[in-house]
Amino acid sequence: MKAVLVICVLSVIVSSIHGRTMDRCTLAREMSALGVPRDQLDKWTCIAKHESSFRTSVVGPANSNGSNDYGIFQINNKYWCQPADGRFSYNECKLSCNALLTDNISNSVKCAQKIQRQQGWKAWSTWKYCSGSLPSISDCF
Repeated sequence: MKAVLVICVLSVIVSSIHGRTMDRCTLAREMSALGVPRDQLDKWTCIAKHESSFRTSVVGPANSNGSNDYGIFQINNKYWCQPADGRFSYNECKLSCNALLTDNISNSVKCAQKIQRQQGWKAWSTWKYCSGSLPSISDCF
């Protein structure tokens, strides 16, 4: 019995370290439940696929300006979130960058929507893969 408990605890710890890898439909359903309009979900899932391979815990390598990108939508720490190391950030989403790395995607979704409202879809460099015709998301519901 103790062995089973230890294995359960370890699997929770490992999953929190490595984050969650979602799939297209899981992301679409969770975003819809958070109030994201269904007619945008094909675009958001495409961005997440190309930015992070649907992984919630990704921190991208340093950009040319020394900043990093966080989470499933690879949100930049110079402008949108506060890095843990105290570096300057405009922190427009008013949250810690670590809040973008959790399995609960609500902070990532809210911040990504703010970016999209202010800068449009082209705020993501991967938009070039998502700006054309995309597969319907309706098969996810």
